Amino acid sequence: MLQLPHQPLQVAAVPPQRSPTREDQAGPWHSEAVCRRDEAGLFFAPSKEPTAARLAREEAAKRVCARCPVMVECREHALLQPEPYGVWGGLTAAERRVVLARRRRRELELRKAAASAGGRVAAAG
Repeated sequence: MLQLPHQPLQVAAVPPQRSPTREDQAGPWHSEAVCRRDEAGLFFAPSKEPTAARLAREEAAKRVCARCPVMVECREHALLQPEPYGVWGGLTAAERRVVLARRRRRELELRKAAASAGGRVAAAG
């Protein structure tokens, strides 16, 4: 949903359903998601939501995620897309940004270590 620069955002819209990144024999992972039976407003913030209300809503959404059989698939979907809004797989958008930053740092460290080990092997050979 595009907003013109001069119009204030009224309500946060639920992002359109994206294609799942993985499917298993029984169908797409999201068909088993517990949140399909809950109100989408629990997982996506309204515009200008007060901090206390946001924290309470996010905790309630995370409780739903905690009992979901496809929480890991949902979380990976949100990290791979990456989903910019809402609670997915028990993580808020801010928490997903932290996870992604940690993954990038770890990948960089592993590449540096591999390059360093490769240099030592070449020098020894």
